[in-house]
Amino acid sequence: MSKFFNIQTDSDGVGTIFLYGDIGDYYDVQSGRVAKELMEAKKVNRRVNVRINSNGGEVYCGIAIYNALKNSKADVHIYVDGIAASMASVIALCGKPVEMSKYARLMLHSVSGGCYGNKKDMQKCIEEIESLEDSLGDIYASRLGMTKEEVKAAYFDGEDHWLTASEALRLGFIDGIYDAEPVPEDSTPEQIYTLFNNRLVEPQKDKYKMNLEDIRKHPSFKDCKSEEEVIAQAQAYAQEAGRAGSLAEENASLKARVQEFEDKAAADEEAARKALLDAAEADGRINAETRPMYENILKSSPEEGKKVLASLAPKRKVMEDIKVEPGGESPWNKRMREIKDKLNK
Repeated sequence: MSKFFNIQTDSDGVGTIFLYGDIGDYYDVQSGRVAKELMEAKKVNRRVNVRINSNGGEVYCGIAIYNALKNSKADVHIYVDGIAASMASVIALCGKPVEMSKYARLMLHSVSGGCYGNKKDMQKCIEEIESLEDSLGDIYASRLGMTKEEVKAAYFDGEDHWLTASEALRLGFIDGIYDAEPVPEDSTPEQIYTLFNNRLVEPQKDKYKMNLEDIRKHPSFKDCKSEEEVIAQAQAYAQEAGRAGSLAEENASLKARVQEFEDKAAADEEAARKALLDAAEADGRINAETRPMYENILKSSPEEGKKVLASLAPKRKVMEDIKVEPGGESPWNKRMREIKDKLNK
């Protein structure tokens, strides 16, 4: 089960689905899983709470989730805990009712996308984006009492439109505002998103706590065969360092050491992720526009992200075929010779 997507049922039989994370078949919030959970919830619950903290994601997957919630026979109540941005803001509108925490943010903007090909391919891509904006405009319009054209003029203008809970209530996006654990007043949308994700994933976890198995992975403890040896080695280090002081001082030192391990691990992961993305962008598998999407996949599921990048075909850049070095062989002739050699073999 994804660390962000899950369902819980309380003692009163009320089910809660957490839509925490990005929306899409390769992300945390997948349409098939949401529909399946709704089917299961309908069997045992008359009430289903859907809690959202998402930066959005794939439009088609989001529309499928919207329809699953909209057409569910369950009594669906939607709560925007942190962020409902882009496609997540569309999903939020199908609540019966929908409420936002006083610290949450709603964001609307134009559909974005891209393609690779000739001008005909690009024109088809533009037409598809315009068609999707028509569909999403109808959804927003039905909620707000506006026309589709008014919605598109107001919110599909190429800008990001961030709304606080009070603004969303005033404009008719939501039905109410509820209280929640406070966040700093100057928090950015990204910080709000992270805060609420951490509250779901690590509600009781002390971020400095480290179990013995993690400690044994460190080179200093690699020769330890048992927990007793780990403890003995740790005690020896403590004595060598002269840490015979109070328990509070020892805990502070351990916390700093664990933080050092965590920082190094995070830096190594970031460097590996950057190397994969740089290589993919260099050979044309991705570009600057699509890079953030693949970076999110690598962050949420590194192995899945590697598979996705590996499955993409490198693209020869046009400039490579037309650039001619003085006195050198034409790249076009060279390419044709390579193709003929390959066919002869």
